[in-house]
Amino acid sequence: MISWIKGDIVTLWQTNNKYFVIVSCQNIGYEIQIIEPIFNKLKNSQISNKNIVFWLKHIKKEDSDSLFGFTSKDQKDFFNEILNIKGIGSQIGMAMLNKFSIDEIIDAIDAKDKQLIGSVQGIGQKMTERIILELKSSFGTNIKNQTKKNEIYDFLQKDTELNNIFADLEITLQSLNYPKKEITKVIPSLIKDIKNSITTIKDKNKLTFEYLLKEAMNYLDKKNSNIGH
Repeated sequence: MISWIKGDIVTLWQTNNKYFVIVSCQNIGYEIQIIEPIFNKLKNSQISNKNIVFWLKHIKKEDSDSLFGFTSKDQKDFFNEILNIKGIGSQIGMAMLNKFSIDEIIDAIDAKDKQLIGSVQGIGQKMTERIILELKSSFGTNIKNQTKKNEIYDFLQKDTELNNIFADLEITLQSLNYPKKEITKVIPSLIKDIKNSITTIKDKNKLTFEYLLKEAMNYLDKKNSNIGH
């Protein structure tokens, strides 16, 4: 059973509404079906084609072996939950994740939005009702918050631009004569605040150097003021 792979993208292509890559790992090429958003990012070079990691769902049948790849464990786990629903096959599961993010699907489940779920090709009325009922039972209301926390953690850990901003922020605060000991504390505090306040990855665009510098200075000035009193 293959559950995880790290390698280089050799090629990628689209066949109708299916999206594929070949990943080279130890001189073997693995054909993997992926979701459309990841395909588009790879095609537009928004994600490096080198040393990419996929969490894999390996489905074995009598006449075939198929690999389905996801860039986060949350996506893979969600895909598995979809497949546990009676009558849902792998292609319907992929079609759902092609069209909507996990957050959007969970929002629809919470709101019992049959129109959104039913807009996925291959999903009829009865299947829509079954998906809403079983996913709500499987996940409850906690998965959405956990998924968002994991996504935020991912971009904080992997976003090179954001890491560079924090590095520049530390240098700037030192040049402004803030104590180094306090500077080393303010960065983790800012990250913690970001995790607690940001609800979508789109909000990451607000995290400019100027915004974070202002927040850090406010934090340090307030702390120094409290010490003075």
